[in-house]
Amino acid sequence: MADREVLSWEQFGVVGRELATEIAADGFHPDLILSIARGGLFVAGALGYALDVKNLHVMNVEFYTGVDQRLDMPAMLPPVPKSVDLEGATVLVADDVADTGATLKLVRDFCSAHVAEVRCAVIYQKPRSEVACEYVWRHTDRWINFPWSTEPPVVQRAARVLDA
Repeated sequence: MADREVLSWEQFGVVGRELATEIAADGFHPDLILSIARGGLFVAGALGYALDVKNLHVMNVEFYTGVDQRLDMPAMLPPVPKSVDLEGATVLVADDVADTGATLKLVRDFCSAHVAEVRCAVIYQKPRSEVACEYVWRHTDRWINFPWSTEPPVVQRAARVLDA
């Protein structure tokens, strides 16, 4: 597995605290954390507890369809957060990885028109990411095995295709 980053559940606990410490030390106090489902749900939960932010929102964006396989462009899936819920807020966007950065850019740009300030926090950022996240635990150019996505699903669902 030398060609991959491997993050364990135990390490993830440390990562959450370290990212939160970096955010707090920077003086950034988000009103809400917007997680990008699915991997960002874990990051947002850890940061929410560590930063004492109870206002967590979810944005579901589909981009990856398999290992290093993705759609041409990321697509927001319903329900999309209402802009009135974000109006004037200081927002921390949380995700597990900034790979190409396309998903983070879509979410950050969506927020930018409505919020006072938006910053991004990720566990990993890859060199090709078009978004330079403000808070990054580690930089890598390798594929990442996250503890929540390494094992195959217990139930296999039929592939779903987005309407173009």
